[in-house]
Amino acid sequence: MDALDELNVLGLVLAAVLVAMACVKSDRVRSWRANINPSAPDLPDSAFVAARVLFLSLAGVGVYLAVQGFGVSDDASWSDSELTSAVQRTTDDLNGYTFQADDAGTPLGFPDYASLIEDKVLQYGGGDAPGYGVAVNPAEANTPAKASFTITADGTDTAFCTHLTRTRPRRTTTHPPASRAAREP
Repeated sequence: MDALDELNVLGLVLAAVLVAMACVKSDRVRSWRANINPSAPDLPDSAFVAARVLFLSLAGVGVYLAVQGFGVSDDASWSDSELTSAVQRTTDDLNGYTFQADDAGTPLGFPDYASLIEDKVLQYGGGDAPGYGVAVNPAEANTPAKASFTITADGTDTAFCTHLTRTRPRRTTTHPPASRAAREP
């Protein structure tokens, strides 16, 4: 539970305390008050009604703010299902993808693929997932032909490993059909 969730729970607890205070009977409050300060003047019933309305209003505002805070907390971090869905859509989209640096066809290095994967995961995160907080880290044992990346996101302990293999297209040995010159009679 992050700090914002703890603050929201505290707001709900305070709202419950305010509702409990509004439910205390006026005779009980008068007896407590008489025990603490016997010479205090008696409070009218309208003061208790006003206090109850104030307590219930503050409790309602506290519940509203806590619910809104939970929504903000949910939008500020990734869930397991959001990250899983985004990574699956990213791998489906990038399967067979040719990523080139220039028109000459020179392939980029694997660190450039990390930024491409990160951008795609953020793109496929969906409306409820935040547009930030994704980390794509290349493995230390990567080679020019093969690379692995670990994909993580803020708010979840789930991690995904993506494996890339750079392949070269097969060379084909096709020959154009032989053209024959036709003889004229």
